[in-house]
Amino acid sequence: MKLIRMNQKNPSRAWLSALRRTASAPPGVEKTVRTILNGVRRQGDAAVIRYTQRFDQIRLTAGRLRIRPDRIKEAYREVAPSSIEALRFAADRIQAFYERQKQKSWSYEEHQITLGQLVRPLDRVGIYVPGGKAAYPSSVLMNALPAKVAGVPQVVMCTPTPRGELNSSLLVAADLAGVTEIYTVGGAQAVGAMAYGTKTIGRVDKIVGPGNLYVATAKRMVFGRVDIDMIAGPSEIVVIADDTADPDFVAADLLSQAEHDEEAISILITPSEPLIKKVRMRMKEQIDRLPRKKIIAEALRRSGRIFWVRDLAQAMVMANAIAPEHLELAVDRPESLLPMVKHAGAVFLGHYTTESLGDYVAGPNHVLPTGGTARFSSPLSVDDFVKKTSLLSFSREGLSRVKDAVIRIAEMEGLQAHANAVEVRTR
Repeated sequence: MKLIRMNQKNPSRAWLSALRRTASAPPGVEKTVRTILNGVRRQGDAAVIRYTQRFDQIRLTAGRLRIRPDRIKEAYREVAPSSIEALRFAADRIQAFYERQKQKSWSYEEHQITLGQLVRPLDRVGIYVPGGKAAYPSSVLMNALPAKVAGVPQVVMCTPTPRGELNSSLLVAADLAGVTEIYTVGGAQAVGAMAYGTKTIGRVDKIVGPGNLYVATAKRMVFGRVDIDMIAGPSEIVVIADDTADPDFVAADLLSQAEHDEEAISILITPSEPLIKKVRMRMKEQIDRLPRKKIIAEALRRSGRIFWVRDLAQAMVMANAIAPEHLELAVDRPESLLPMVKHAGAVFLGHYTTESLGDYVAGPNHVLPTGGTARFSSPLSVDDFVKKTSLLSFSREGLSRVKDAVIRIAEMEGLQAHANAVEVRTR
């Protein structure tokens, strides 16, 4: 990891690069995705089957796109009981967290006027889950359970099965999370099928879940026809640490984020020079024991940074400017820094709250804003799976109380028909 000593008057290029993390898809990717989406929109199942055969090397028919219930039952026999119990434990904790996020419809009355808001779940939601050998059942739980808690009646899951490889843990997680339909389709063609609908795969109202560059580009292109959660970028962590931090803990957390892929971002910000030296040493010791050490090493070479700052106040200023997906406060009194946090997807307080807890069993969602978008967006939540409708009710007397202001504003805007709609009711 590159070490940078911060100078506020002359920010280094390494510091500025930590702020510029988002990038649009290359033109070639957009062209390919647009072709796939247009094919699915026009040809439905036939295009989905054709692209699945091309990209995943598996020949399907319309009747084999959907996974049968008996295959899900079989998955329970293929997954170790201890793994099923771990998934059930995580699912229970995630659901318990999201039960506290549920909102109810509400209204209030004032002088024969009733105003309020209706909260209703979406009818049908699609979740995209990467598949094959690299399978993430935690992503199934994190994407499907908030929808279930919100009351969404139909939750559709699409997951690729390259060369016919279907991970049974995904099926178990989907069953535990209340997924109602599962399809062996991935890539941009899965996004297209959920957005436009085919004879076999019904159109959804919203698409959520992580994917590769082609999936992310497809989600961006269908936004507006359906809603989406976010365009996820590389995983990222910022650890703010002081002299009380355990260098083994800090090193482990930086490495855990770097193992996602070569684009992952791991950043340490600290005023402690002794800690920097110890963390770098511990990282060298730990990386050799990790199976994904080549990926980790490349991620750290590209985007691993240690910023040596003046004090924790400067560290917090930098963290807010980065607006990281994950922010760990590995300091003596993390609660004292919490009021200074403005922009972060999730905040992990204290030396024992590793980011890995948030990925699996803590409860809050691990689908978080990346690339600095924590400045204006939030983690995936129950709110993503409901819509809100305004409620208005005026009696004749209630209308009379506000009519003059309505008529005056309508006339100011030159909309006499709006004013007339009030006047005809109050003459």
